Amino acid sequence: MHQTFLSRTLTSLAAVALSGLLAGAHAEVDAEAAKALARQNNCLKCHAIDKDKDGPAYNKVAEKYKGKANAETRLIEHIMSGEKAKFPDGHEEEHKIVKTSPPKDMAQIKNLVQWILAQ
Repeated sequence: MHQTFLSRTLTSLAAVALSGLLAGAHAEVDAEAAKALARQNNCLKCHAIDKDKDGPAYNKVAEKYKGKANAETRLIEHIMSGEKAKFPDGHEEEHKIVKTSPPKDMAQIKNLVQWILAQ
């Protein structure tokens, strides 16, 4: 009986700790810094938060990746690799690589991606 109580207590504590970590990770997004980086890289020329332009609206991107474990990794790869992006008229172009200062600052890139996924 003592083992069962201890097991349940540890499981509950682990769940509380995990939910705290997840909430903390989401709360750490610096929206203003993400928007500034998006403006500096002209991301908002092709994307908007809630309206499709040449690229999909960020809220549609967030919906597409909602609940997917690889969402952050996939978007980081997309904005850092220059891979082909498909446009509504069917043509393809290399996606612009997001630049940071200092170069390739992953904290800034992750913040931008987390902000997009939070839309």
